[in-house]
Amino acid sequence: MKRLLVLFLLLTNFLLSQELISEESSALGSTSGTTQEQEEPAKEIFVAKNLYLSYLNHPKHVYKNQRFEIEIKALITRNNFDSIQTRFVDAKNMTPLNPNEQWIKSKEAKNTYTNKFYFKAYEKDFAMPNIEVLLYQGEELIEVRTLKDAEITFSEIAKGDERFSQIIASSLNVVASKSKQYTNKEALTIIDIEGKDSNLEDFYIQGIEDQGITDIEENYPNQKIIYYFVIPIHKKTIIFNYYNTKNNKFEKISVPIVFEEELVSTQTDLNPNNSSFEFYKKIAMGVIAAIFLLLFIWKRKYAFLILFLIFTIIFILFAMPNKTVKLKANSVIYILPTKNSTIFQKVSKQIVVEDMKRKNGFVKIMFGSGANNYIGWVKEEDVIKN
Repeated sequence: MKRLLVLFLLLTNFLLSQELISEESSALGSTSGTTQEQEEPAKEIFVAKNLYLSYLNHPKHVYKNQRFEIEIKALITRNNFDSIQTRFVDAKNMTPLNPNEQWIKSKEAKNTYTNKFYFKAYEKDFAMPNIEVLLYQGEELIEVRTLKDAEITFSEIAKGDERFSQIIASSLNVVASKSKQYTNKEALTIIDIEGKDSNLEDFYIQGIEDQGITDIEENYPNQKIIYYFVIPIHKKTIIFNYYNTKNNKFEKISVPIVFEEELVSTQTDLNPNNSSFEFYKKIAMGVIAAIFLLLFIWKRKYAFLILFLIFTIIFILFAMPNKTVKLKANSVIYILPTKNSTIFQKVSKQIVVEDMKRKNGFVKIMFGSGANNYIGWVKEEDVIKN
C-alpha cells in the first residue's frame, strides 16, 4: 500500500512539472516574438525635414487671361542632393506657363533657392495648383515637400467694352505701324507692339474680320508681336483699350492709318543696301583703300599695297548689288518668313527680283523699281534654279 502511494505521488509530480515546463516555453516563445517585432520597426522614407518652402510673392487678385507671377523660396538644409524638380498638382482652369523653370541659388542667403513661375487663369472656378518640390541625388528621390495653393481671387474685366483688346499689362506700346492698300476697298495695316507683364498672345480687335499675329517674341515678362489686320480703306484710325495693372485703369491707344508705298516686312531693315549705315560703311572702305594707295605711292612699301588690295576687295563686295533670281508664275509673296504670314501679293507671270537673304526656307526679295520698290518673302521652292 505504501508503495502504491509513493508511485502515485511520483506520477503526479511528474505530470505537474511537465505542465509548468510547457507553460514557460509558451511564455518564452510569446516574449521572443514580441521582441522580434519590436526589432523590426516600420520603415519611413523621409524622416528628417531638410526642405522648407514658402511664397515670396504672389498677387491677391487676377483677371481672366491675365499672366501673373508667383515667386517661391526653398530653404534646403541638406547638402547631399544633385537637382531640384517642380511639379504642379490639382490645378484647374489655369496653366503654368514655365513649369520647367530652373531654381536659382541665392547669393545673399545661405542654402536658399528661388524660382519665378508664371500662370494664367481662364475661368472663375480656377484652382491654383499645389506645388511639389522634389530633391534628387542622381536618379534617387531623397525628399519631397508640398506648398499648398496660394489664395488668389478672380474676376472678369471689361465684358461690355467693344474697344477692349483683351490685353492686361503693366505697359503696352505700339512701336511702329505701316499701312498699304490691299484691295480696291481694303487696306492692310501691320503694327509692332511691345508689352510688359502682358498677354499679347490674346490680342484681338473687335469688329475686324481678318486679323492675326504674324510673329511673336517671348522673353517674359517682355513680349513683342507683329500684328496685321485688314480694314476698310476709308478708315483713318484704329482705337483700342488695354488694362494697365500699374495704374489700375484702362488706357486708350490710337493707331493712325497712314498709307505708304513701301511695305515693311519686319518693320525694320527693309533694304540693307540702301540704309545709311551701309552707305557710310561703303564710303569708309573706299576712303581707307584710297589712303593705303597714297601711302604706297609715297612710302613704296608693299605692306601698304597689300592693305590697299584688301580694303579694295571689301569695298567691291559691299558695293556689289544683290544677285537676281526669277520667280515662278503664280508665286505668292508673303509679309514675313512664316507659314501663317499674310499674303502680300501674287505674281501672275515669271518676274526677276533681287535675292536679299534667306531664312527658314524663305527668300527675302525686292521687286519693282524706283519709288515703287517693295520688300517681301517667297518660299525657296518658288525660286527658279539656274
